[in-house]
Amino acid sequence: MLKDKLRADKPRWLILLIDMWVVWSTYVLCYYLVFKQRGDIVWEPLSAQLITTTIVYFIFFLVFQPYRSIIHRTGLRDLQRIASTVSCAFVILAMIGWLFELAPLRNSLSPIFGKFSHTQLLLHAFMAGFFLCFMRIIYRSLYHALFWNNKGNAIPVILFGAGNMGNTTFYFLRASTRNKYRVVALLDDNPSRIGKRIQGFKVQHISALDVDFMEKHGMPRELIIAIDDHRPDRLQAVFKQAESLPLKVKIIPNSARMLAGEVATRQIRTLKVEDLLGRKPIELNNATVAQELKNKVILVTGGAGSIGSELVRQIGRSACKQLVVLDQAESALYDVQQELKPYGGFERFEFIVGNVRDEVFMESVFQQYRPQLVFHAAAYKHVPLMEANPYEAILTNVWGSYNVASLASNYRVEKFVMVSTDKAVNPTNVMGATKRIAEVSVAALNRISNTNYIVTRFGNVLGSNGSVIPLFERQIKAGGPLTLTHPDITRYFMTIPEACQLVQEAGAMGIGGEVFVFDMGKPVKIIDLAKQMIRLKGLEYPADIDIKIVGLRPGEKIFEELLANDENTAKTHHEKIMIAKVNTADVIDKMKKIEMLCALVKQLHPQEQKQQLVSLMKEIVPEFKSQNSIFAALDNEKIEVSNES
Repeated sequence: MLKDKLRADKPRWLILLIDMWVVWSTYVLCYYLVFKQRGDIVWEPLSAQLITTTIVYFIFFLVFQPYRSIIHRTGLRDLQRIASTVSCAFVILAMIGWLFELAPLRNSLSPIFGKFSHTQLLLHAFMAGFFLCFMRIIYRSLYHALFWNNKGNAIPVILFGAGNMGNTTFYFLRASTRNKYRVVALLDDNPSRIGKRIQGFKVQHISALDVDFMEKHGMPRELIIAIDDHRPDRLQAVFKQAESLPLKVKIIPNSARMLAGEVATRQIRTLKVEDLLGRKPIELNNATVAQELKNKVILVTGGAGSIGSELVRQIGRSACKQLVVLDQAESALYDVQQELKPYGGFERFEFIVGNVRDEVFMESVFQQYRPQLVFHAAAYKHVPLMEANPYEAILTNVWGSYNVASLASNYRVEKFVMVSTDKAVNPTNVMGATKRIAEVSVAALNRISNTNYIVTRFGNVLGSNGSVIPLFERQIKAGGPLTLTHPDITRYFMTIPEACQLVQEAGAMGIGGEVFVFDMGKPVKIIDLAKQMIRLKGLEYPADIDIKIVGLRPGEKIFEELLANDENTAKTHHEKIMIAKVNTADVIDKMKKIEMLCALVKQLHPQEQKQQLVSLMKEIVPEFKSQNSIFAALDNEKIEVSNES
């Protein structure tokens, strides 16, 4: 019953009435205390003084409206309103008292009002202000005790972050009745904050988080990270400290600090592997990119894929003249189209279902739209599937790329930016080799064309379609085990937005012939990634979810490389972006073999003449050495021929 009464919002007139009662009762008390001390209590003038005091306080209650605040959310501003109300009322009453002491009014009003004691008025102001604030704080504390800190319905959590974001989040967590969080401890990693107190909690260093700490604080169930600085290395350090403990690690996004109450608490989400990317996210020159895209007709091939769709989202926010999105995947392209409908200037977008391998169709696209910039992201990327289907890999990744790149030259496109991969470096599989051949073909076209051809080469993209993270997500959801091809396998990672920013930045800074690579930091061991994902789901390895080693897939590398053995890099104006110095001396000669490969793939049987296709690929890319693949025999044949000679 008491809870129901406390939870219900009180009418504002009732709060005002209670406030006025505090003013009346404290005035009577102060009158008694002051005049008793003087030994001359006269009760008759009290009624007239109360009426005057009531009118003055009522006016200032209406001016500052402290009664309109929600009492159980009383904060500093609410107390400031009370202070303003009491201070102004005291000043006016003191002036009235001073007027009553003037000779013309003293004789006529003294019998009615008596003497307005300034001591009494000052004491009353302090007492009224104190009790108005005190009653609100008591009410708020009682409300907190019953609803916010109730052990039966609150989730005990540790809050990491004692800065502005942490302090704001602390209030949001306490104020949220929907999520019912109860903060039991505050942690931070900033030495200047350790030992200080916030909201009554002593701030402790993150290194103090262990089993004893958990037991001391009633075994909290979650660790919520509330910091403005989401540097992956910092998040990684916090996660490592909590990894062995039965804690769910969650994070509140920076944007939530601008929201309020329950809206902010809904922003709390589980920490993701993307948050733990082992380096600081690369920030690029968006102003330069925006200027490059402004008033341009832009074609994005593969615009419905993981990279292509994010590229389309980012370009769609620019001031481009027209954005043509092309992909052969009808359903995925439809999804992108629907997603972009709310964008401003949606009429600038064109969505085309088509295949980059179709020479006649692609020429019609170039002829109709006359793009000035082309971002070529259309490609097959799955290593085992392409190893089993080299015909399709060559037809799309080599011929499709060459087809679009040639049309770019014919229609005088300003810049052609191709999305490549680190698997093109010393390739061990068909997919990587096809991407390397595509790199060679655009390098050759750059020599003979007025179009500037640019290549961007980067590692694995977190969360892209078919990548390891979505696979692990599905396997965890199914109860495991997580399948890993090799315990030592490592990969470089970047986020999808980063990858797409690189592509655009390359288009802006490139002048033709460059292969841009990222400084991607240290490679990530996939088994560690798997264990982190298990832990982030609140599960334990191997008790809840196990990891099973299944062996390397055809063509798969254990370690990826961003540069070939004979390559090094040159710096650019951005410290994290480099230009790979790729050997292009023989690209014109190789171009003849690439054209031969493109012609051959259209003639040979897709299933019966795979060896012949891959053999020609190895001639074009001598460093292509197959691993764990049926095509490794072609490398052995070369070695035997070499030994015989």
